[in-house]
Amino acid sequence: MTDLLSFFQVSLNHYLALGLILFTLGLAGVFIRKNLIVILMCLELMLNAVNLIFVAFSHYQGIPLGQVYVFFIMTVAAAEAGVGLAIAISIYKRFGTIKMDLLTALKG
Repeated sequence: MTDLLSFFQVSLNHYLALGLILFTLGLAGVFIRKNLIVILMCLELMLNAVNLIFVAFSHYQGIPLGQVYVFFIMTVAAAEAGVGLAIAISIYKRFGTIKMDLLTALKG
């Protein structure tokens, strides 16, 4: 039984790989998607990937400073989501759509 448990040990490299994959998916979503709500969700995914990496480094180094950073990042993410959704609602009321490629009138 202990051999089976040692086979499934998760190392720091596994967390870093998962964080990198999540961050890359979020970054690709920001550049590929055109819907403002989906872009905001991809930004949240990127922030959560950074949070995962901070917590993993914090755990493996035994220093709780990374976990403190996560609380600050979560606060910024909540503020970003609130402001982003407010902007999305305002854009939808004004233009009737939240697709970014149709909103070129906002450039000036």
